[in-house]
Amino acid sequence: MNKIAEGYKQTEVGIIPRDWEVKLGSDLSEKITKGASPRWQGFSYQDYGVLFVTSENVRDGWLDITEPKYLPFSFSEKQRNSQLNNGDILINIVGASIGRACIFNLDIPANINQAVCLFRPTAKTNRSYLFHFFQSPSTIKKLIGSQVESARPNLSLTDIRFFKIVIPPKAEQNAIATALNDADALITQLEKLIAKKRNIKQGAMQELLKPKEGWEVKKLGDVFRFLNTANNARADLLESGEVEYIHYGDIHTRWNCFLDCSKNELPFIDKGKITGVPLLENGDLVIADASEDYEGLGACIEINNIGKRKIIAGLHTLLLRGNKNILADGFKGNLRNYKGVKDALIRVSTGVSVFGISKTNLKEIEISIPSTIEEQTRIAQILSNMDAEIEALEKKLEKYKMIKQGMMQELLTGKTRFV
Repeated sequence: MNKIAEGYKQTEVGIIPRDWEVKLGSDLSEKITKGASPRWQGFSYQDYGVLFVTSENVRDGWLDITEPKYLPFSFSEKQRNSQLNNGDILINIVGASIGRACIFNLDIPANINQAVCLFRPTAKTNRSYLFHFFQSPSTIKKLIGSQVESARPNLSLTDIRFFKIVIPPKAEQNAIATALNDADALITQLEKLIAKKRNIKQGAMQELLKPKEGWEVKKLGDVFRFLNTANNARADLLESGEVEYIHYGDIHTRWNCFLDCSKNELPFIDKGKITGVPLLENGDLVIADASEDYEGLGACIEINNIGKRKIIAGLHTLLLRGNKNILADGFKGNLRNYKGVKDALIRVSTGVSVFGISKTNLKEIEISIPSTIEEQTRIAQILSNMDAEIEALEKKLEKYKMIKQGMMQELLTGKTRFV
């Protein structure tokens, strides 16, 4: 049996500092409740009134009201128990987002629905400390482990009331909350900078790719050769092998305009299951020919840094190999951003619930491009430099988030002390 360090004690939730306590959620709250759905009472959303907060609004650490929904004040009057106060902690208790938490920090009338738990801390407890405790990965894991078994995952209010919470003395609560709030501020600042850089890139892209005097209008069928692709489903893919495989679903979800093979791992396909399909080359353009919405229509990636790897384009993709005397490498990945291309893709698409584009229709779409490889390369380099700057910031953001998680693990368990 391991010896407990001086100043620490064994509890039902593990080893904690001797002057810390284990309390139930009900001991630390003035109120624990949930709301109701307005649909049950015949209401419809409106442009003003009482803000209606659902689990979709409760993000990982912040309240998302970019698309607010409002209900009549009469609804709020009937649901006084679920009216929000500034400083309430909100916890998702239904669905895939169970455990996500944020603080409601608005001075406006608001109510929650039945998928959100309102946790109103007592005045003796630092609400920021409690918020970070609920937001910590270990707490979320425990909450998920205590959920009621049903077709749709859910937590009961009893789960929250009897949830065991580690509580340090008030001075240490304050110190821990300050440190974690500072970490959150750094993360938020970096997220805003990344959003700003993305907006700057979007504006630069629109300007750089806007047709100019001397540019040439070409049909895609005149500047690309359309090559064969495989049609293997996701179930055929392997974790190892000789030939790697690009699935159209990954084009929609994993990459944006370019695939740097030196930085990405791909699934494999048994080479015995593919015949007559060419290996990809640097500069090839792979387009997803199906999408569930117009926004994803024509999603594409330009391939680079293949090295000695053997890669093929797979199910629901179109493989376009450009004429290198007409199109510069690094320029083709921005195909959907050329003026008029997205509208043209929508015009030629077919389908109702899933939209598709064919080789025949795609070949007829016209694009306006710089007449020289040099100008294309210059534009591609400017956009590539912007992408590299954003990627570096995103890696920095991921590092900050990992550091914060490490801080939570140390501070919220008392392994590292402030007092």
